[in-house]
Amino acid sequence: MTAFKQIIVVEGRDDTKRLTEAFGPIDTIETRGSAIDQATLDLIKKAQATRGVIVLTDPDFPGEKIRKTISAAVPGVTHAFLPVKEAVPNHKGSLGVEHASPAALKEALAHLVTEQPNATPLCPRAVLLAAGLLGGPNARARRERLGDLLHIGYTNGKQLQKRLALFEISEDAFAAALKQLNKEEPHA
Repeated sequence: MTAFKQIIVVEGRDDTKRLTEAFGPIDTIETRGSAIDQATLDLIKKAQATRGVIVLTDPDFPGEKIRKTISAAVPGVTHAFLPVKEAVPNHKGSLGVEHASPAALKEALAHLVTEQPNATPLCPRAVLLAAGLLGGPNARARRERLGDLLHIGYTNGKQLQKRLALFEISEDAFAAALKQLNKEEPHA
């Protein structure tokens, strides 16, 4: 018996190994990088239809590319996001799920978000601008921290509004995260 009903989609075998260390037996599908072939996408579609999938990729550009590819091919998948600071290697190398501690993986997988492909934006662009999340000297850092607080990962300014809608982040959840963010940054 595995720790999760769903199958976890990861980038490679080192990610699978780290998840197994954290959770025991676990079922994964490995994309083997960001150039996902059709056979892998078909396998993810089948897994989504039968058991559901959780996408857990590295918090970097290739990881985001994998998420977008999967989301386009398999709408409605569930995501877990690992904060950048939790994926930093102890030695040379790139960010990765394989570097995360068991506690960080458990935290990421405890806060799953499921895509709602036809969701309408709930947060007007003007609100994001007024909150210092678009444009301005600290906007990038604020978006990164907001993504961590809401468990939706980092987005650029153009994608923030879309991701808030895609994961149906409520106005209350957004307001609470923004309040926490402002509390952490007294100059904001």
